[in-house]
Amino acid sequence: MSYLAHLRVWHGDADGGELRDHVVEAEEGEVVLDLVHRLQATECPDLAVRWNCKAGKCGSCSAEVNGKPKLMCMTRMSTFATDEIVTVTPLHTFPVIKDLVCDVSFNYVKAREVPAFEPPPGLAPGEYRMQQVDVQRSQEFRKCIECFLCQDVCHVIRDHEDNQEAFSGPRFLMRQAELDMHPLDARGTDRAGEARTEHGLGMCNITRCCTDVCPEHIQITDNALIPLKERAADRYYDPLLRLFRKRR
Repeated sequence: MSYLAHLRVWHGDADGGELRDHVVEAEEGEVVLDLVHRLQATECPDLAVRWNCKAGKCGSCSAEVNGKPKLMCMTRMSTFATDEIVTVTPLHTFPVIKDLVCDVSFNYVKAREVPAFEPPPGLAPGEYRMQQVDVQRSQEFRKCIECFLCQDVCHVIRDHEDNQEAFSGPRFLMRQAELDMHPLDARGTDRAGEARTEHGLGMCNITRCCTDVCPEHIQITDNALIPLKERAADRYYDPLLRLFRKRR
């Protein structure tokens, strides 16, 4: 079954742009990215869109569909009424390069600010030993495909651009949590403390919006951000633990 779908797509660049209406043929089982490709092929050959795998694993085709951050390749047209206008716009939080393509380099800057895992001295690769419970605790976070939808939806940087220097966003606070929970990380400093002082952990108010948009269904808030906040609170605000550390 095919029908004519009504798309409203943003066209423009860093200097400005506009939403334009398009009528595109849609086939049963198709996703938003299929229609964007058909729009390129039939009407707008210069429409810029970033994509790669079309299987929900590369994170490239992030956009906002009807105002909600989504992967276009995982957003089925069947979730909309056939007479509904489907609006496709670039990610709100990051600067637009052209049309649906954004400059997400902010995220790579923040990634470089997170110190890498340091193995225990004297152990070669292949000699690491961990309890299975410790493996499972951080394995969930490794499912991240870096689509940056959680970064886009987080209102701390979405609505307040001046916070971007001090706040790393949920994706990289999750990375800090993963390393802080890692029993073999031999780095001498406290990662929860670094998250608090250098990555803006205290600015997160756990609204769970990052968890809601994650295409890999990672429980970012409950399993990473809240435990990281609890670890920071225990280490820096619990009066008994502070007294114990001073005595040591």
